Amino acid sequence: MTHIRKAVFPVAGMGTRFLPATKSIPKEMLTLVDRPLIQYAVDEAREAGIEEFIFVSAAGKGALEDYFDTAAALETRLEALGKKDALAALECTRMPEGALTILRQAQPLGLGHAVRQAKKLIGNEPFAVLLPDDVIKGERGALAQMVDAHRDLGGHMVATMDVPRAEASKYGVLDVISESGRVAAACGMVEKPRADLAPSTKAVIGRYILDGQIFDRLDSLRPGAGGELQLTDAINADIETIGVNGYMFDGQRFDCGSVQGYVQATAAFALDRADLCDDYATFLQERRKPLRLVA
Repeated sequence: MTHIRKAVFPVAGMGTRFLPATKSIPKEMLTLVDRPLIQYAVDEAREAGIEEFIFVSAAGKGALEDYFDTAAALETRLEALGKKDALAALECTRMPEGALTILRQAQPLGLGHAVRQAKKLIGNEPFAVLLPDDVIKGERGALAQMVDAHRDLGGHMVATMDVPRAEASKYGVLDVISESGRVAAACGMVEKPRADLAPSTKAVIGRYILDGQIFDRLDSLRPGAGGELQLTDAINADIETIGVNGYMFDGQRFDCGSVQGYVQATAAFALDRADLCDDYATFLQERRKPLRLVA
């Protein structure tokens, strides 16, 4: 049994980097090979023992709810045609009754604001937050690794990875006071610091385990960077009382909020599939050959 039973998935973003595709398709429904981004996040949460899934969504994202609903007509048709493999592929999209809750974030006021929407559903217990844009590929899910570590440490925990100092300005960065194995104790977090002012190179990635106390901080939070309610600010406010640790997860992270990261993730997952890897690797190799000019 896990002590982390609930997870929040902020999925209200517009996905403007992927226009025109995201004009009618939620960014979280873009697929890596044959599964949408949201499925990878949900699968990671399930592996970590999550039982209740809370989507903080927005208008125009009904496809997310439909995806995890039962498609009775489709399943009946597949069964009649004897397509057992296709039916089996739908298993991962099923949620136990009452396990999925959809909340609306009426205005895009930041990650802290999105998390705050789940206050009544979370209560005072610790919970996870997963950002589907960050896809983490590894033998074991990053959140499951964090849950194991958090059981002993408590407090707030964030996923971290080392980045080149020149790229620190793209991330929230931990101010580290000590390290032990994969755990880094922090005395603060800085949101997108200038490279020369970054307190470390340990970047915060889109996985969090938060104590229920965070909602008290979020309730009194004032707008920060960009006029938004920053989750980083709320976490910082708890450092002296319950502590904050970074966890260096084992796995490769892909930033699927960018087109470049999404394309790289697609290639990595395709090359990891036994039914695709050989032909796909050959195709990529052929594409690397110099083009022959036609006279």
